[in-house]
Amino acid sequence: MTTQAVRRTPDLRLITLAAGAGFVVFWSSGFIGAGWGTRYTNAFDLLAWRYLVAAALGAVILSIRRPRMTRRDLVTQVWMAVLTQFVYLGAIFTGIDHGITAGATALIGSLQPLLIATVAGPLLGEPVSRRQWAGLVIGLGGVALVVADDLNAGHGSLLLFLIPLLGLLGLVAGTVLDRRRQSAVSSLDAVCVQSMVSAVLFVTLAASTHQLSVPQQPGFYGAVLWLVLLATGGGWGLFLVNLKLSGATRVSGLLYLVPPTTMLLAYVVLDESIGALAVLGMLVCAVAVLLITLRAWRNPDG
Repeated sequence: MTTQAVRRTPDLRLITLAAGAGFVVFWSSGFIGAGWGTRYTNAFDLLAWRYLVAAALGAVILSIRRPRMTRRDLVTQVWMAVLTQFVYLGAIFTGIDHGITAGATALIGSLQPLLIATVAGPLLGEPVSRRQWAGLVIGLGGVALVVADDLNAGHGSLLLFLIPLLGLLGLVAGTVLDRRRQSAVSSLDAVCVQSMVSAVLFVTLAASTHQLSVPQQPGFYGAVLWLVLLATGGGWGLFLVNLKLSGATRVSGLLYLVPPTTMLLAYVVLDESIGALAVLGMLVCAVAVLLITLRAWRNPDG
């Protein structure tokens, strides 16, 4: 092994670790922004404004970068916008708008690893080891503890959780699509294109359902900027980066850390409470993520 190769491996490990940690924090921030913004208006109005701002920034970035995209790559990004932005986020924000807490909604998304692991082998050619399966099952137990804590606190009904669960299927489908199509589009360009497509979809939806408005409260626009910069730019951008670095199963495993991280942020920003079961669930989820992603950090190339 050459000296250059020796230097490259630790650097790649550090990049993979940093990308994973950043993804968890920024992805969690999206649920906080949803809880914040829906205090002023409905979910579709909030999403329309979020993507109008994101699309404007995306158009400027694309005009400067002028990336070359094949028709196949462009179609892939359009479908990614439909599945992972319009379907997933539309359902997630609707759930929060109807009373599900930010932390409880986040835990629905953390069921993705089990769904991804089920299809990763046959569809993506990403074998799931016994250790990773153990981590996935343990993580599900941690999520169950967090759910139990939230339901005991009286935050919504069990049937209400079906709304974000349906949205989760969109995120799973989009993840599989991204890995199968292997688009050559950079993560930055992908975020820009998807934001522009999502702006059209959400503005059309909000306007057609008579839910598009111009809120007067400054706090609403603070929530919009939070969502654009932290959730869209940071969260979704790092999701795409981690897909390329670690694969679908490992990046999905990181979602087990999103509910506890969201609950900590919600405690600080939204004044949502954290129960004893939720704390235990956080610890269990942390163990699960170590089991799922440990090999990725030790050997990022395989």
